[in-house]
Amino acid sequence: MGFSGIATLTRHYAFCYSVSVSSFSSSLIHITPSTKLLTRKLSLPIRMSSTNPNVKKHIAPYGSWKSPITADIVSGSTKRLGGFSVDSLGHLFWLESRPTESGRAVIVKEPGKPGEDPIDVTPKDFAVRTLAQEYGGGDFCIQGDILIFSNYKDQRLYKQSILSIDSAPLPLTPDYGGRSVCYADGVFDSRFNRYVTVREDQRESGINAITTIVSIDLSSNSDQEPRLLVGGNDFYASPRIDPKGDRMAWIEWGHPNMPWDRSELWVGYISENGDVQNRICVAGGDPSLVESPTEPLWSSQGELYFVTDRKSGFWNIYKWVESSNEVLPVYSLDAEFTRPLWVFGMKSYDFLKNHDQDTLIACSYRENGKSYLGVLDVNLGKISVLDIPFTDINNITSGVHSLYVEGASSVHPSSIAKVTLDDQRTKVIDFKIMWSSSSVSEMYNSYYSRPELIKFPTDVPGQCAYAYFYPPTNTDFQASHGETPPLLLRSHGGPTAEARGCLNLSIQYWTSRGWAYVDVNYGGSTGYGREYRERLLGSWGIVDVNDCCNCAKFLVDSGRVDGERLCITGSSAGGYTTLAALAFKDVFKAGASLYGIGDLQLLRAETHKFESHYTDNLVGDEKAYFERSPINFVDHFSCPIILFQGLEDKVVSPDQSRKIYQALKEKGLPVALVEYEGEQHGFRKAENIKFTLEQQMVFFARLVGHFEVADEVTPVKIDNFD
Repeated sequence: MGFSGIATLTRHYAFCYSVSVSSFSSSLIHITPSTKLLTRKLSLPIRMSSTNPNVKKHIAPYGSWKSPITADIVSGSTKRLGGFSVDSLGHLFWLESRPTESGRAVIVKEPGKPGEDPIDVTPKDFAVRTLAQEYGGGDFCIQGDILIFSNYKDQRLYKQSILSIDSAPLPLTPDYGGRSVCYADGVFDSRFNRYVTVREDQRESGINAITTIVSIDLSSNSDQEPRLLVGGNDFYASPRIDPKGDRMAWIEWGHPNMPWDRSELWVGYISENGDVQNRICVAGGDPSLVESPTEPLWSSQGELYFVTDRKSGFWNIYKWVESSNEVLPVYSLDAEFTRPLWVFGMKSYDFLKNHDQDTLIACSYRENGKSYLGVLDVNLGKISVLDIPFTDINNITSGVHSLYVEGASSVHPSSIAKVTLDDQRTKVIDFKIMWSSSSVSEMYNSYYSRPELIKFPTDVPGQCAYAYFYPPTNTDFQASHGETPPLLLRSHGGPTAEARGCLNLSIQYWTSRGWAYVDVNYGGSTGYGREYRERLLGSWGIVDVNDCCNCAKFLVDSGRVDGERLCITGSSAGGYTTLAALAFKDVFKAGASLYGIGDLQLLRAETHKFESHYTDNLVGDEKAYFERSPINFVDHFSCPIILFQGLEDKVVSPDQSRKIYQALKEKGLPVALVEYEGEQHGFRKAENIKFTLEQQMVFFARLVGHFEVADEVTPVKIDNFD
């Protein structure tokens, strides 16, 4: 449910498609690389405007504008970043997934000299990706000249030299004959020459995997059974060893909590034989104090820092005083210094040192819909905000005399920047993009719609929710006087996630064609503190739906969009909100669900361990499970829907989309279902991302748009319409 909100329509590969007609239904199609669809194409009539001869804009209906930001560009120009690291010599390494290679993820080293190309470190017959907790993260780690990574095909850990990348990686963990044992979030333990990592073992049960912290001896050249260090709870994350190798910190939590609900930070002392003993619960153990500590990190002096949201409800940086077993705030602000632990390996802050050896922390925090990069002086309790062009920041790693920052903005796609600081570490003297998810994004800058952070009223008097609104923008076109644009509203996944207002070519695909687009941070979203996040507890399917509907009404009432052409889309949990809004409200005229949840009871029964109790806190009792499942109220649907589904999805099973599709078909509503072979929860193959984006566009245009799209797109057959 969670990660899908991040990984949607952002890749490309030139491909044709074959459609095999299933015995299940004439519109249930399976997409495989082969031939092309045989149905009619749509075209656009355009007339030239004479109102401004100097600009020479075309006048055409909203939604019908021709745009250079094609689905090919969207799906092919954007790679996904899976993490990055800096070795002891200051070389930058990153993990990128490539849609042109069916989503294969590869570790890449920065160029040796200016003008040279980056260097692929991962051999062609390997792919770097862990499936731990389904969403992965923390896929690799580098120390010295050694790289350890998780291989996607067999989920084993491998060791590779980064000095001689032509040498074959050596397996460290046993071959269990499949992908039943996964590893993530590992660190080196130099004292014992071992690798300490989280292990998820599904050999006994795929639904109830056993998660532990284990170690692997690095002195052996053969694979070995890992050694158990910590176990007994449902989940573990972030094992971190202090500089001397005497102590290990980690995060753990148990059902029914998610790590952002309640978690615990522990420290254990490492014995002479490498065992973890004399364990102390540093934070999260007091039942009267609700908090979710995360991201433990040891300073070079052996002091433990971490992030938690105790008392204020905002994730701030704290420090553990070992001698008195106290937790003290380092800096307090009504802002979020981290984000939910959906994936392993997050790093929202890192340590710097100045010439006086005072502790300085490079950190990012999110306040009122914007990210800030700062240097926190621990001794002074003061943050110096750094001036960089990113307005959205995720991960930070300290380099040699510099910082490496993962970030984005309304005109910068997801990127890694090298930030060089002055001697006092309070000002930026150089900012350089080292890696970009899109190599072509600058070409279309003049077509980009800049997001506007809007605040709109909810159903609760005095309470507001938030969204990013993108108006239609195209330098070549304008609409007729008096026309208002159609709106596509996106409900993000998670549902504990956040729309972040940074450059996303899939959004620009819509706005550059004359659509208005709004990305809603409904109640339950992160970035606004625990109180706002917990608006959704017990109310999933109510608060999120109401906020999305109120956002659309707010835009209609303000005259910015056409109330008769409101469409909604969402993936995973966002797909659930989409389906629930269409089933239980009459605001939207059509919708698209990408691997969305239609049956909450089926989700709870079939989903993986990490989220198996997630819905209990979000939904409540059995009555609520039934009453908020759109599949149980298909008679309430009254508008067209198109559904997209991966056939290898372990989070939301294909049966969910099939049940919705079949029910709507029998009811007589226009409906189509597209199924993708080889896709999981979130589409990674360029051809499928392209197809999904184009088919949503044409579906909405044909059924509610009252215009024809400019692109040469072959629409799928729609039941009860074609």
